[in-house]
Amino acid sequence: MLRVSLVLLSSFLTLSAVGGGTALADELEDRLGRSEVRVLSAPTPVVPGRTVAGLALPERLTALGMTRVRGRRPERPGEFFWGHEHFRIWLPPHPIQGRDRDERWVLRLRKADGLVLAVLDGDEQPTTRSLLLPREVLAESLDGRRAPRRPLPFEEMPEIAWRALLAAEDARFFDHHGLDAKGIARALLANVRAGKTRQGGSTLTQQLVKMRDLTPKRTLGRKMSEAVRSLALEAEHDKEEILASYLNHVYYGHVDGVAIHGLGAAARAFFSKDARELQVHEAALLAGIIQAPNRLAPHRHPKRAKKRRDWVLSRLDELGWVPVREMAAARKRGLGLKLSPPDPPPAREVLGWARELARQEASEHLDKGRGVIVRTTIDPQLQRWAEEAVADHLARLRRDYRSLRKAPVQAVLTCLDARTGQVLAHVGGDPSQSDELDRARRAQRQPGSTVKPLVLLEALERCGARPPLHLARRIADEPLRVDLPSGPWEPSNSDDLFRGEVSVREALRDSLNVPFVRLCTHCGLDPTAERLRSLGLSLPQPPPPAFVLGAVEATPLEMAQAYTVLENGGEWRAAHLVTRLERSGGRRISKTIGAGSRRPVDASTAYLVRDVLRQTVLEGTASVVALEGHDLAAKTGTSSDRRDAWLVGGGDGLVTAVWVGRDDGGRLGLTGASGAGPLWREFMKRALPARPPAPASRPAGIVVQRIDPRTGLAVKRTKRGGVDEIFRSDAQPPRKRFWRRNDPEAVLR
Repeated sequence: MLRVSLVLLSSFLTLSAVGGGTALADELEDRLGRSEVRVLSAPTPVVPGRTVAGLALPERLTALGMTRVRGRRPERPGEFFWGHEHFRIWLPPHPIQGRDRDERWVLRLRKADGLVLAVLDGDEQPTTRSLLLPREVLAESLDGRRAPRRPLPFEEMPEIAWRALLAAEDARFFDHHGLDAKGIARALLANVRAGKTRQGGSTLTQQLVKMRDLTPKRTLGRKMSEAVRSLALEAEHDKEEILASYLNHVYYGHVDGVAIHGLGAAARAFFSKDARELQVHEAALLAGIIQAPNRLAPHRHPKRAKKRRDWVLSRLDELGWVPVREMAAARKRGLGLKLSPPDPPPAREVLGWARELARQEASEHLDKGRGVIVRTTIDPQLQRWAEEAVADHLARLRRDYRSLRKAPVQAVLTCLDARTGQVLAHVGGDPSQSDELDRARRAQRQPGSTVKPLVLLEALERCGARPPLHLARRIADEPLRVDLPSGPWEPSNSDDLFRGEVSVREALRDSLNVPFVRLCTHCGLDPTAERLRSLGLSLPQPPPPAFVLGAVEATPLEMAQAYTVLENGGEWRAAHLVTRLERSGGRRISKTIGAGSRRPVDASTAYLVRDVLRQTVLEGTASVVALEGHDLAAKTGTSSDRRDAWLVGGGDGLVTAVWVGRDDGGRLGLTGASGAGPLWREFMKRALPARPPAPASRPAGIVVQRIDPRTGLAVKRTKRGGVDEIFRSDAQPPRKRFWRRNDPEAVLR
């Protein structure tokens, strides 16, 4: 049997040697092994009309691993230059990103402020192509329990690190071509004598293939595949590249439940230093634990780890790879551990959501140990800003409000592209905490007055079986009693005051409860509830009258989805995170998951409501979030007894929903303006300039009329005391004429 196996193996090796590699491969760091996982952000569009600083262009490129050069143009892929009038970018090729060649780009800038005037090709000529910055790697696992690798090119790795590795694992690495005949023979002999597998005889190249391409099964077919792939890998890549890839991917165990892969991550986790600074005894320890990372974990099994480290030092000494004086000093050193537990995984709730979708679409593929590429819609810079803003806001609340210092207060932020429904940033709780509850998708809370704009959509669009209302229509703001089966209900305004009569616009602008209850009962509870259901909200059947004031439950993501109609001309977009799920080789498993759209309201109706919310930001209850130079439309929300604080709205094609409250359902004690407003504003202040502009436009069917604000009647343009108001062309107020008495429209009571 052994002889047959060796004959088969020899045949495979011969085929491999004749065929060589398929084609000269790209850098190993830029390829994805068959068993590896990548969760990627969306590519970032760079368009004229935004500034370099607003786009956070240097920060984005640095996060991609590119280097800024000064005083000269980029000379190689991976460099960029920022000048007064030009920004030059040389993007390297990256197969995982779908870019098989390098690309050079030039941005022409306005000298005064860095505004991007034009996007040009590398020869500074106009181009019809779009500049998309590459996707960032959000994670290399679906569970989020894997530390960032901190990869290094071979020339930046300390020599002692790779020398120690070779001494421990493959001293003949530079002498073989992927398979070590002596090592294989030695292992076979040891295994025959033992009657079982005791040694593997694998080279580093074989280990790299197994690590990145193969499942952990021990079968003849697997070993033959490993051998063939190893020869092909050696034919395509030089030794330094293979060695660097191994050190950038090898597993070093777990610290605080987080897997450590790669030399850079291991140096940071075990010694709190950069891998370039490793000393002899530290490099020997890391090289030693690769054999059995959990059994030899230095922070859990120090004696075993030290014994193995000393053996690696002996091998280095035996091979003559370390000067005698340095070796003597290294032997005297202790383990020298200085643990730095890995940071909480970034985009924690994004990864959880992506994991659910991947399991839903490719469970069988994942159960076989195969890798996947998950291409998401996340804007990585917006995600970083969102996490920073949530963490800072929670810290400020705990500092400024004594009642919240030890309370389980949480904050949520989710941001959508209203035109597509793509999720650009998503934070489901305090980023500094380790719990995995995605409150943005799972936590049902009362949204308070943020439902009022959605209620108004029905009143302006159809109003049940009655003629649609308009923004100048008068509503009574007087004490109201509604008889319910459970007893009488007497709603009141948040300030317990009544204003007599107000317009529909004033009722929303000032978030008045009593007029909105009257408006809803006028149009009908059932038609209004059905309108909210068409926007993705769940309401009981029959709906309680208090739903008009937000006494229903919804998630922040559902509220963000509902508000897409206001920023997208009446079209509702379903929030979705994953645009493509594929195998590591690029073959598609699934396309966009969860996307959808419908038009629940007319564009002109959506425009009217958005215009009122615009005024709400300028001079109403949401004025705390006003940003100079940005056309924003937003609404605050505060649930009963101030348990939940909300702010939902958007501008320039973005919709952001923020919720702040307590996990235990206790009283927060803050309004939407004070509890959620500062967080919303801080995030949007940075997010809006970083995305392509998409200003709201006035749709057809909108007319401007001069009205008498006391009656709501249309008057002449020259009428003293008149004000301009906007209306749908098919729902305008009657005109007041001097030669014939026109009674005002009946006040809604």
